[in-house]
Amino acid sequence: MKTFVRMIATSGLLLASVAALAGAQSTDGADLTGAGATFPYPIYSKWFSDYATKTGVKINYQSIGSGGGIRQLSEQTVDFGASDAPMSDDEMSKAKGGAILHFPTVLGAVVLTYNVPGVDKPLRLTGDVVAEIFLGQITKWNDSKLAALNPGVKLPATDIIVAHRSDGSGTSYIFTDYLSTVSPAWSSGPGKGKDVKWPVGLGGKGNEGVTGLVKQTPGTIGYVELAYAKQNKLPYAVLKNAAGQFIAPTIESVTAAAAGAAKAFSPTTDYRVSIVNAPGREAYPISSFTWILVYANQTDATKGKKLVDFLRWAFNQGEAAASSLDYAPLPANMVTMLDKRLSTIKLGTVGMAK
Repeated sequence: MKTFVRMIATSGLLLASVAALAGAQSTDGADLTGAGATFPYPIYSKWFSDYATKTGVKINYQSIGSGGGIRQLSEQTVDFGASDAPMSDDEMSKAKGGAILHFPTVLGAVVLTYNVPGVDKPLRLTGDVVAEIFLGQITKWNDSKLAALNPGVKLPATDIIVAHRSDGSGTSYIFTDYLSTVSPAWSSGPGKGKDVKWPVGLGGKGNEGVTGLVKQTPGTIGYVELAYAKQNKLPYAVLKNAAGQFIAPTIESVTAAAAGAAKAFSPTTDYRVSIVNAPGREAYPISSFTWILVYANQTDATKGKKLVDFLRWAFNQGEAAASSLDYAPLPANMVTMLDKRLSTIKLGTVGMAK
């Protein structure tokens, strides 16, 4: 078994390496460079391509994980960062370029995807059961708790193999934020963060790496952004939400999770908010905003203007493409506020420090 697990881990690392190389593009000729979250990579790739076609402005983005994006922005080696986890006050205080603004771009869902031979319908899961699986307390697919949630489903008496992120990840932050909200045992144990000490399982780099592990390894369960599961034709669970309803991840159920938060926003909101386990009968419980991170004071006026112009286009035109890639667009009242917030970014006159 140990040899088998080592083979799986090696395979996952190779898959993750290939995915990382595929996501990293040459920066030659780029007008703007960014790095960070893999969660929104499908929609960002479309935006950058569409925007280049429309304006000629080329944007290079490396899908390296939220932790990497925060580090590179903090060191001023990129023009913008991207993260699925809001920066902490401590992280923001260490950024070399001063104050950082969080701009939500779209909403997405983190899903529990799995590879269980013979199971051809969506599994029903609850937060406490998911926590017990990832804590290593539920180890067999035919465990009585899983069987009780899925009557009539023939679950095999095989080991559960957990797949999680190996890199600093905003997707991990969203997932562990959810687990910490619904499970006292998880909250007092691994807790929430971009990079936690996983009790069990194999690590894959990026959403791509975890997707690869699940797809190639029977018996595996992992967490990924919805688009990655759908693009790879992997099944995903329906989850019991705060209102006691079993909800599938859809554009509508993610939008429902954001509805309450959006009503509370104001022009002074800093947008570092969590919407996991949101109230509402139709809300999917592992929903989140994802953010582009920019310096409030842009030291290079030319790049700063290009960045502001792109973000304004993304909010007012790019959002229309969100649903086609399984993301939920921002509520209209948020777009209005964020559009105004872009005007607060100060444009400098000299080149950005490197």
